[in-house]
Amino acid sequence: MVEYGLRFLAGGIAVSAFAVLGDTLRPKSFAGLFGAAPSIALATLPITLSQKGAPFAAVEGRSMIVGAFALAAYSWVVCVLLKKFLLSSRTATMATLIVWFVVAFGVSAALFQLS
Repeated sequence: MVEYGLRFLAGGIAVSAFAVLGDTLRPKSFAGLFGAAPSIALATLPITLSQKGAPFAAVEGRSMIVGAFALAAYSWVVCVLLKKFLLSSRTATMATLIVWFVVAFGVSAALFQLS
C-alpha cells in the first residue's frame, strides 16, 4: 500500500512539473508531449530502482529510450505520409504502426543482444 502511495505522490508531482514546463513552451502543441507518460515513467523509475535494484531499473530505462526512439520514427513516417503522399490521418497512422513495431523490436533486440 505504501508503494502505491509513493507512486501516486511521485507521479502527481512529476505530472504537475511537466504540465508547467509544457505550458511555458511555444507552440502550445508541445504541451501534449509533456503529458502523463514521460512524467510518470521518470517518477516511477527511482521507485523501481529502490525496490527492484539497478539491473532491473536499467532494463526499464533502456526500454523507455527504445520506446521513445520508436515513437519518433513512427511520428516522422506519419508526417511524411500525410504531407508528401496526402494520405488520410487514419490510413497513415494505421499503416505506420508496423514502423513502430519494427523499430522498437529491432532496436531492443540489438541493445539487449549487446548487453
